[in-house]
Amino acid sequence: MNCVHVKGDGDEACANCGKLGSDAVKLKDCTACRLVKYCGVDCQKAHRKLHRKACKQRAAELKDEKLYSQGLERPEIDYCSICTLPIPLPRDRHSVFMACCMKRICKGCSVAAQKRGMFDCAFCRTPIAGNDADTLAMVQARVQKKDPDAIFFLGQRYYHGGFGLQKDMQRAVKLYTEAAELGSIDALFNLGSAYFRGDGVQQDKAKAAQFWMKSAMQGHVVSRHNLGGDEGQKGNYDRAVRHFLISAKMGYEDSLENIKEAFMAGVATKEQYAEALKGCQDAVADSEES
Repeated sequence: MNCVHVKGDGDEACANCGKLGSDAVKLKDCTACRLVKYCGVDCQKAHRKLHRKACKQRAAELKDEKLYSQGLERPEIDYCSICTLPIPLPRDRHSVFMACCMKRICKGCSVAAQKRGMFDCAFCRTPIAGNDADTLAMVQARVQKKDPDAIFFLGQRYYHGGFGLQKDMQRAVKLYTEAAELGSIDALFNLGSAYFRGDGVQQDKAKAAQFWMKSAMQGHVVSRHNLGGDEGQKGNYDRAVRHFLISAKMGYEDSLENIKEAFMAGVATKEQYAEALKGCQDAVADSEES
């Protein structure tokens, strides 16, 4: 039996028994593949053996469609809160993170504010904390309000140490998990990195890739790049290049370099390299305006 929608007289029918859909018979899609419909659970179970192979294949195709069609633009957190332009990559090197309001400001706007005699936070005008203890107090106040960016920031402090805190990988992962559940894309990325290296958790590269997928589909550039590297190590060069092409076109030069190497190795086309090069140059030019 073919796993395609069965139709009769213009109406869709149950893939197992052929019963037509009607006001009395409500057909439901196979939730995994959306290829066929069933009139009930019994028919779905009866048809499972015939449908399994096509269902699995189509479900994988749908997953890939989402993976490669979402997250094609950098997220809001990658834009300066003052000038609203994309911050050059790597983001941390070209911006200042304000603990008072959890906003990220590009170095250009930060310097411009100081030249105008503004030495408080350029976004919310809160006086800059004079020491690590005061900074940590600001962060803790926002953590208590369940601010995902503050929770992630605190996780970073436990991961790297500093601000009067001792390194505690397990505590860091716990905070990353909480921040991710509240919507932090950066926390998803860091969870992926923790599982990839086995920092504070048992190493699980498959789980790492799942976290990177979630953040990449929301525009996280380095997560997308890491997915490309993961696929490349598995020998899935076509999939790797597709990931690198996306992150290169968002301005990530490491991804562009990887596509160049793939082209020289014969696993990427000249057209893919040209597309990545132009996309990366355009993205870098846009960010350099800041």
